Amino acid sequence: MEETKNDYESKKREREYAREEESKRVRMAKAKKSLLRYALWLIIVAIIGYGIFLLAQTAVPEGEDFSVAYDIQGRDHIADGEKRSVYNSNPPSSGPHYGSTVRGGFYDEPLPDEQVIHNLEHGDIWIAYHPHISDKAKEKLKSFAGRYVVVSPRLENEGDISLVAWGRVDTFDINNEIVDEGRIRDFIRRYDNRGPEKVRGR
Repeated sequence: MEETKNDYESKKREREYAREEESKRVRMAKAKKSLLRYALWLIIVAIIGYGIFLLAQTAVPEGEDFSVAYDIQGRDHIADGEKRSVYNSNPPSSGPHYGSTVRGGFYDEPLPDEQVIHNLEHGDIWIAYHPHISDKAKEKLKSFAGRYVVVSPRLENEGDISLVAWGRVDTFDINNEIVDEGRIRDFIRRYDNRGPEKVRGR
């Protein structure tokens, strides 16, 4: 009788152990499945992100290049606040400049040419607009402002809008308050990140 009771207890323990082991196995399988699902989502997101990156890199200009190439006037630094009297383009697209850059974005107030030139050296784009253009046109230009695109007013402009990159300038006027967004987009695609000082990847 005692032996039968011991057998019963032993088998009971074995069944409990087996249930615990099965429960552990199920939990482990669920955890692995969850981990796999999470990893799969990460891979999908990474592939989509890389695809968008490649698409942006391969975006090609669609229109004619109206910009003019100018001889590079050097890359020397001058003291902040010092004025350089003569540049070979308007706005300037190279030459002596301040040691500091400006933050990319849209500005309502003029910026020193000598400071924005440093941005151009880093491969940024400068959209310099004449202050007299309409608020509607300014709003359009604001949509192009970003980390690597500086948009600012400039009284000395010879036209309504000047698109500037290192050694390149495209100046044009606005017709009936319509900004040629395609021309701006194409200029950015052609000349973004083409400066001599590589501070960001291509």
